[in-house]
Amino acid sequence: MINRHTYFSTNRTPSILLVLILLCCLCPTQVTHAQNETMVIDSSGQKVQITKPFTRIISLYSAHTENLCSLGAEDLLIGVGKGDDYPSAVVGKPAFSYREDPEKFIAARPDLILVRPMIERSYPEFLNKLRQAGIMVFSLQPNTIEENFAYWRTLGTLTGRETQAEEMIAAFTTRLAKVQASLQDIPLDRRPKVYFESIHSKMKTFAADSIAVYVLEQAGGVNLAADAEQVRETNIAAYGKEHLLSRGDEIDIFLAQQGTMNPVEEKTIKDEPGFQAIKAVREGKILLIAEALVSRPTLRILDGIEQLNAAFYPQPEQKAPGQP
Repeated sequence: MINRHTYFSTNRTPSILLVLILLCCLCPTQVTHAQNETMVIDSSGQKVQITKPFTRIISLYSAHTENLCSLGAEDLLIGVGKGDDYPSAVVGKPAFSYREDPEKFIAARPDLILVRPMIERSYPEFLNKLRQAGIMVFSLQPNTIEENFAYWRTLGTLTGRETQAEEMIAAFTTRLAKVQASLQDIPLDRRPKVYFESIHSKMKTFAADSIAVYVLEQAGGVNLAADAEQVRETNIAAYGKEHLLSRGDEIDIFLAQQGTMNPVEEKTIKDEPGFQAIKAVREGKILLIAEALVSRPTLRILDGIEQLNAAFYPQPEQKAPGQP
């Protein structure tokens, strides 16, 4: 075990859902301070006492990788997940996968490996071998926006970038406020009703408290599928084709995330049997947005909010001087 860090497990899962008021009043519960030590708690309930920041990190989740770079900690990354290519600072770094032999990780001599709960649940033996080798393995993934600031603060604490984490939060809050100002005179009953598709092949949408729905609502849309049933403890929710079609005439905009999780095209949606019952499909009001802008807890969800806001409320084209 690395001497400067100690950890132990607890069966209690911490509750870190807090009241969100314009994102300004959110306080972390994953980080506590006492004299020269800091305790952080991960998604599994593991408690870690930190006396010094970690300096050799392998990130196995693209959001961790991106957020560490936003914190200015890209130099601490000695490895990233296979397929991680954003931002450009991580291109060319050694690639790792939780499907590989643990010895590859051990040989790289990391002092911290960042994972997410899906890896914790699916590959416990792999992670146990890493822990037995004395490597800290820490699992994090916020599922709601209420948890997001605490998540950024935890990454800041793990890397000694607490100040930078607060700067990220301030930048997020300031930029979001500009979008909210543009919506203040638009009542809910004048905002577009939007169905947000997460997985087309399974007729899934997003859970009501997911980051994706937060992006939708902050952009000025109304989530048509607020009654969708969350799938386990994920950000995905079941809606069903029959239910969706029964509300087809209420849907002003059909929105779908696009990427690895949902490799969908506009034609896929148009050609889906029965989808002509959906007003938005009939009228060609189908929007696709990159998964990375709506499903990952990074600063880029602001890009998603701004893109959707511009699509929901298009501005009239400005005529050039002298044009009739």
